[in-house]
Amino acid sequence: MTKPGKSAATWNKAVSMQKITEEIIGAKSIGITGHIRPDGDCVGSTLGMYLYLKKVCPADVEIEVILENPPQIFDCIKGFDEIRPYPRRQPYDVFIVIDTSADRIGNSEPGLKKAHKTINIDHHISNPGSCEINYIDPDASSASELVYRLIDEDKIDTDIATAIYIGIAHDTGVMQYSNTSPDTLRIMAKLIEYGFDFPALIDKTFHEKTYVQNQVLGRALTESILFMEGKCIVSKMSLDMMHFYGITSKDMDGIVNQLRYTKGVEVSIFMYELEPMKWKISLRSCGLVNVAKVAEFFGGGGHVRASGCNMVGSFHDVVNNLSAQIALQIYV
Repeated sequence: MTKPGKSAATWNKAVSMQKITEEIIGAKSIGITGHIRPDGDCVGSTLGMYLYLKKVCPADVEIEVILENPPQIFDCIKGFDEIRPYPRRQPYDVFIVIDTSADRIGNSEPGLKKAHKTINIDHHISNPGSCEINYIDPDASSASELVYRLIDEDKIDTDIATAIYIGIAHDTGVMQYSNTSPDTLRIMAKLIEYGFDFPALIDKTFHEKTYVQNQVLGRALTESILFMEGKCIVSKMSLDMMHFYGITSKDMDGIVNQLRYTKGVEVSIFMYELEPMKWKISLRSCGLVNVAKVAEFFGGGGHVRASGCNMVGSFHDVVNNLSAQIALQIYV
């Protein structure tokens, strides 16, 4: 793994608005990647960067986006059908990791290891900076907002604006989460001036669900459990349940957020089995609990109000272990 260079704090303080084009001068090949199980911000930020670099770089520069199984709902973003599942074999001159630290890029790891220059752009508070050049800002709403800051605004077109808009919209819950700042809203206002049909994009990529997805959501809500005096709520999806409905992890997007809307709840937990007794955990907070600290204790990370990790054990063992860490913050 590429060793970190400048710390995030040093990078932000010294060159927080440095344009990305200054870091890729002379590059003939550029790889761009994000995290495993890419979400809207991951897809929007990587494709936004891809479309921008395709526009400003010389025609002979090879530029590729590498993501594992991006959700098909984002095929409305230009360049989606050009995403590769694996990096090429030859070393990239520059490799850009967006919306994650370098330890969560899955298939893209060989591309990072061989690259001559590595750049990390992220907004997760748990990311200390994992490349030679790091632009980490936990105060940003999304990685897509950081991409907007790093590119030349004069070069933005409708396609780039669409990608960045979708990314910001998804990581802010369509501007309803607390990570939405006045700057975020100003950026979104500038983006919709490019004239794309943003209500249709939100319906397609954020609200629309299949019948099976609605069934699964209904079951998760029905079988949820309140605990810790009603301050926490948890629901799960076992492998047997996933096989019964014929679903994948993508079909369960949004369940943890819906659980969070329960009156009186401070922390919502949704977990599904990756394999027997191994769970993917999603945590959401209303503000009282820093769920990033909880996730980090179990080897994960993320944001103060939205984080995740993997855990091993029975459902009850996992909930008990999470409860112990959450209690340290609730009962103080």
